Amino acid sequence: MTFDHARWQALLDELRATHHVPGASLAVLADGEIHELASGVLHRGTGVEVTTDSVFLAGSLAKPYTATLVMQLVDSGDLELDTPVVDVLPEFATPDPEATKTITIRQLLSHTGGVTNDFNHDTGRGDDCIAKYVQAAREVPLDLPPGTAYSYGSLGYVVLGRVIEVLTGKTWDQALRDMLFAPLGLEHSMTLPEEALRFRVAMGHMGRPGQDPDPTPVWDLMPRSVSPAARVIVSAGDIVRFAKMHLDGGLAPDGTRILSTAAVAAMQRREVDCPDKWTVEAEAWGLGWNLHDWNGVFGFGHVGSAVAQHSYLRVAPHAGVAFALLANGGGFTPMYDTLFRELWAELTGTQVPPLFAPPENPPEVDLTPLLGTYEREGVRTTITRNDDGRAHIRYEFTGSMAHLSPPLEADMVPVSDTVFAAVFGIGGEDYTPVVFSTLSNGTPCVYVSMRATPKIA
Repeated sequence: MTFDHARWQALLDELRATHHVPGASLAVLADGEIHELASGVLHRGTGVEVTTDSVFLAGSLAKPYTATLVMQLVDSGDLELDTPVVDVLPEFATPDPEATKTITIRQLLSHTGGVTNDFNHDTGRGDDCIAKYVQAAREVPLDLPPGTAYSYGSLGYVVLGRVIEVLTGKTWDQALRDMLFAPLGLEHSMTLPEEALRFRVAMGHMGRPGQDPDPTPVWDLMPRSVSPAARVIVSAGDIVRFAKMHLDGGLAPDGTRILSTAAVAAMQRREVDCPDKWTVEAEAWGLGWNLHDWNGVFGFGHVGSAVAQHSYLRVAPHAGVAFALLANGGGFTPMYDTLFRELWAELTGTQVPPLFAPPENPPEVDLTPLLGTYEREGVRTTITRNDDGRAHIRYEFTGSMAHLSPPLEADMVPVSDTVFAAVFGIGGEDYTPVVFSTLSNGTPCVYVSMRATPKIA
């Protein structure tokens, strides 16, 4: 089907204005061609317009790039997926020595190593910042016993970044440039702020819903040390070019092999189910990719956020379609949902599930087994019952993270016996999924924003 550039540009412009998104960039791979569109401004204070070569902070979309570098090292024979991390990186440790010995490269890639997501430790701007981070992380407790469940964990991807550094003899930033950006011709992809200054750069914006937001007081909060998990600075077109390599079986446009077909397939193979199927539209996780099966049709992708900038990548292998959207604040979720839903249906012939929300007639649920306290390092979640019988959640940061935010509280509406909808803003969604599950060792846990927290009382 021919890509109707004018139609999609008009819809992007309309949705961006309707939802008070200052600026957005869209790239779509269809029929083997990459189509790039732009709308709005990069910064409401300066009025600089978004162009298709503008770059945005893409946050956690860095993870599939890091995973791809890891798989290149597997291809070269320098690394094996089921090798314990300590065999490659002896300085890696956790406060649990026995658990430390068991955590593998595969587990870090698939978020099953039990490591936390909440350790954004700043070790400076030097080329040794990731090495210093790994040393500091030795004191960070595990959220879960390794291998007992999926739980989103950025710390593991920083450790993988250090593995890449040790095996290549380069910084993670340089390895990414040499092994992916350069051979794929990604001229609008980078990792460092000083590199981004060569281009038109988006600024995040925040404000009240339904109003035009204002520029954020800072551009990025993430230190360089967490870049393998949380910072690439990219154009929408370059995201799709990266995805196209995965669709093309690991080949660059000029035929250069970037990744073996076996590695490409392994990254898209289901490693673990994800109890929270809604936060990033992922039913399962592969090696770096989140995976979904919508009405029997397989797809993969990833999302990211960084100071009110947001990135979305969705790929449909059966149709050869990839979709990347970047936005810099405002009502980005409804804009993405409407645009993606229409594009996906037309270009792939399949339907996207509706946004997460409670049903009109919520089921009656026995709350008794769910009530109690759930805790991991830095976060305590308490589930109680109100006087009127409704479930209530209190989500609070503790210890060294207590300064991040006041406690978040909300009543919860049942979606099923184990899934509830709450509105308290985590992840920027209107409704946040609160999902109750059980670790493989039998311990109950609760998921908020894809992080599993075990029950302690």
